Amino acid sequence: MIIHVFALLSIALYLAAAVGLARPLLSGGQPLNRLALYLAGGAVAMHAGILLGMHRGALDLHFFAALSLVAFVVSALTLLVNLSRPVAALGVIVFPLTAALIAVDSFLAPPTMPLAMDWQIKLHVTVALIAFSVLSIASVFAILLAVQERALRHRQFGPWLRAWPPLTLTETLLFRLIGAGFVLLTLTLLTGALFVDNLFGQHLAHKTILSIVAWLVFGVLLYGRWRRGWRGQRAVNLTLLGMAALVAAFFGSKFVLELILHRPLT
Repeated sequence: MIIHVFALLSIALYLAAAVGLARPLLSGGQPLNRLALYLAGGAVAMHAGILLGMHRGALDLHFFAALSLVAFVVSALTLLVNLSRPVAALGVIVFPLTAALIAVDSFLAPPTMPLAMDWQIKLHVTVALIAFSVLSIASVFAILLAVQERALRHRQFGPWLRAWPPLTLTETLLFRLIGAGFVLLTLTLLTGALFVDNLFGQHLAHKTILSIVAWLVFGVLLYGRWRRGWRGQRAVNLTLLGMAALVAAFFGSKFVLELILHRPLT
């Protein structure tokens, strides 16, 4: 099947890109491998073809399809970030995870049929997807920031650390991503309030509440950064706390209903 060929090619390209980005980090050489980014670009293009082919060009929000779709957006954003601000370690983390999710969605997950949606719901879902993806990258930056700070505190100046961007740049990118993600998450909640019927009913109550919790956490973090200069471990902890709430909101019910209770969402 042509989709399976695309899947294998995309997986191979994502893994090759991750290896290409990782080698300079381990040797302390040039921190950005242009060839690796070309490979990643090919992988993202192949991944788009897989999503269009497997899910009929529609937004398929079943569990594994949604994971693959999120991974696609995160990988595309990772590629854009590296083209503007080289952060090779970001691709080293994101691209192998994306390859794994493609493998699961293409070869292990049962076939699914995208549900019909009005354009208003599609708009809400699209904004939510981008918000989740941007904040996912921010959470990876938070982890990288924590690793950098710990290494500097313990004077562990390995070649991988010298190949990373300066700590201040990592922190700046983290808060820019959180700011952009917060705006998108705000739009997600607004479009949900406008377009989604009975936002606190059906299977939506916990999603709405957890999304609001995440919105509050990221809002508090941005306010603390602006007024009190919050940074370091506090910023890392709040970022990961907000992301944990979003993961539970986006995928918690899908996991329970589809994989445990075997009741696909409708």
